[in-house]
Amino acid sequence: MDAAKVKELKVFVEQCRKNPAILSDPSISFFRDYLESMGAKLPPSAYTTESPRTRDVESEMMDEDEDLDEDIPSQKSGPELDESDDEIIESDIELEGETVEPDNDPPQKMGDAFIEVTEESRDASQEAKGKAIEAISEGKLDEAVEHLTEAIVLNPTSAIMYGTRATVYIKMKKPNAAIRDANAALQINPDSAKGYKARGIALSLLGKWEEAANDLHLASKLDYDEEINAVLKKVEPNAHKIDEHRRKYERLRKEKEERKLERERQHRRAEAQAAYEKAKRKEQSSSTRPGGSPRGTAMPGGFSGGMPGGFPGAMPGGVPGNIDMSKILNDPELMSAFSDPEIMSALQDVMKNPANFAKHQGNPKVAPVIAKMMAKFSGSN
Repeated sequence: MDAAKVKELKVFVEQCRKNPAILSDPSISFFRDYLESMGAKLPPSAYTTESPRTRDVESEMMDEDEDLDEDIPSQKSGPELDESDDEIIESDIELEGETVEPDNDPPQKMGDAFIEVTEESRDASQEAKGKAIEAISEGKLDEAVEHLTEAIVLNPTSAIMYGTRATVYIKMKKPNAAIRDANAALQINPDSAKGYKARGIALSLLGKWEEAANDLHLASKLDYDEEINAVLKKVEPNAHKIDEHRRKYERLRKEKEERKLERERQHRRAEAQAAYEKAKRKEQSSSTRPGGSPRGTAMPGGFSGGMPGGFPGAMPGGVPGNIDMSKILNDPELMSAFSDPEIMSALQDVMKNPANFAKHQGNPKVAPVIAKMMAKFSGSN
């Protein structure tokens, strides 16, 4: 930011601190009004000293201001903040494929991973597995589970045993039990294709299509077989539908939020325009009454056509500059900025102590507004 302009702004704020009567200048009454709207407490000297005649004039001005207020669009006449879109209700997704009710049986017996497995235990485990395979071929699934549980207890370090029991649970339509065994198999061997395959199929039975597709793809990469491919042909279409559905509604919600933000921006612009119109009418009204200060006549402090000495834009030594306040009043961007509590708070902070300006220079919202005001005061567009 231009150092000279910063210096001018500090002079402006310091003058306001030393001589609050500067704020009684009608040409900057809009600025005083904004300070008051933000809760600033101004001393009596910030207001024009009233004589009996002046009080009569002020009384007339207040009456006229009420009339002006009636002409200014209310907040509701601008873009409606309540004009929200209808609530977004997600449609159902048409999915295909067999699903089952979750099984809620107590967890099956698992092996003790910390026991030492002897050669004798491994042989006994394989023998129990053989009996389980025979039972499966005969359709005796409960018996197969019993034999596999015996095999797991004898050799709890075998991922294959857990994976095999998981496949039996799938046949029994017990996906949660199958998932527990598949997780145990993958904990022992993270590259167990049998573990990913069993868990993927079990997840599909629960309707968890995206998770199922992920596990089945991993199983296929590790050890492809036709059964995995067949299941994927049923699972993937559902997973794609769910993904497209989610993306669609994420987009709709984002668009709705963007429309809301745009309405709020339009609303703030409308409020700023209304405030500008009111300030403009007040200025025009005051210039036609006794004691008014139209442009070209004496301003408070005896300066003609400009701001009191010491304001930004004034020449060194207190000689006033020729400042046209309409440049600010006719700038919707500045008027809109003045309605922002954060910007007005920063301006009040700087007015209390010009040295505080340094801490606001890094604020991308506040610094450009101050720079633009200073440009107006210095005569730039």
